[in-house]
Amino acid sequence: MEVMYMLKGFRDFIMRGNVVDLAVAVIIGGAFNSIVQALVKDIITPFIGVFGGVPDFSGLKLNINSSLFLVGDFINQLISFIIMASVIYFAIVMPMNKIMVRINKGEKIDPKTKSCPECLSIVPLQAKRCKFCTSVIREK
Repeated sequence: MEVMYMLKGFRDFIMRGNVVDLAVAVIIGGAFNSIVQALVKDIITPFIGVFGGVPDFSGLKLNINSSLFLVGDFINQLISFIIMASVIYFAIVMPMNKIMVRINKGEKIDPKTKSCPECLSIVPLQAKRCKFCTSVIREK
């Protein structure tokens, strides 16, 4: 009997909307990650290479007391991260924000709600934390 109760609880947990949404987000995120990596590796980095050479710091190593520090690999990953973050922000986040502003322009705000100052999502008036980005909402 206790096993059936545990299995029912597990089923209820898995079937919750946010768990399914999270699973879909992880799968989509993985696929999106490969697209962004290909864009950066195959288009953006060679484009940068046209002007200043392809940045490659993998040869930079630091040997201290028989310990090898691959500083160059870290610098390569850091540059790759900055390029990827820039591509995501300028190619996806900014255009989506502009689209959302246009979509929400004619929308009337319910007097029982307010907008989160961080992510601009609509939350209940009494909320002290945003349910979307979890930032603290200060009283005005």
